[in-house]
Amino acid sequence: MKIIGGPASQLLSGRVAEEIKVELLVSEIKKFPDGELYTRVLDEISGSITIIQSTVTDSDFIALLQLIDASCDASHITVVIPYMGYARQDKKFKEGEPISARAIAGAVKADTVYTINIHNESILDYFDAKAVNLDATPVIGKYIKNMGLVNPIIIAPDDGAIRLAMNASNDLGLDYDFLDKTRLSGETVTIRPKNVAVKGRDVIIIDDIISTGGTMAETISLLRKQGAHEVYTACVHPVFSSNAMLRLYKAGVKGIIATDTIEKGVSMVSAAPVIATAIKKI
Repeated sequence: MKIIGGPASQLLSGRVAEEIKVELLVSEIKKFPDGELYTRVLDEISGSITIIQSTVTDSDFIALLQLIDASCDASHITVVIPYMGYARQDKKFKEGEPISARAIAGAVKADTVYTINIHNESILDYFDAKAVNLDATPVIGKYIKNMGLVNPIIIAPDDGAIRLAMNASNDLGLDYDFLDKTRLSGETVTIRPKNVAVKGRDVIIIDDIISTGGTMAETISLLRKQGAHEVYTACVHPVFSSNAMLRLYKAGVKGIIATDTIEKGVSMVSAAPVIATAIKKI
């Protein structure tokens, strides 16, 4: 097996190649004066190829398609999309809208596809290949376990994300819970952990994606008012659009924990072991 690292996932690709001791192929990526993307794999493409490329931007998606086409003579093409852009448009919300996730998935031609904590696993059915969704929350949990926190608890922002908190805490002896909203009146809503008090404890709020940070910032403020010792945020995909990080720190977050599915300064946890374990089986 050989690994081709896309421009959006260079660090992660290198870590995966190191994890399983395989050759990492080097690509040349540049833009023509008219804005079109030029992609070329400089090393020999042969045998089984794994392409690792997040599609954070439209340009990243074009690079992925070009790398797949460049690998057309490979005996087996595996595509790993650590963060899949447009995945949140997984259905028609208004008449006349596309199902963008379907459009993106349908354009990816490969033998095997892996995603990581994709927005909705039903999207996997849109790929014209065997598609598997991987879970990076256990590696986040291991990182949290080793942070030396005060009686830590992992909390999901709602009951829909409780599986993230549960998977992050599995086999680590960490408590987990989710935030429960209770409407007291037409204008008053309380938000607090469903089953476990946070007073005096370090709290880690975990979600799959942090984008604008608005909801997360409100949650941080509420937990601090409820007596949490320190509040951290954790996510698989650190989108952090606009001023999201400023919002979190203004709300009183102690630290931000994220993986390298999108390579940012807060990507302290690597998804490489998760990917390596999956592609070694190919």
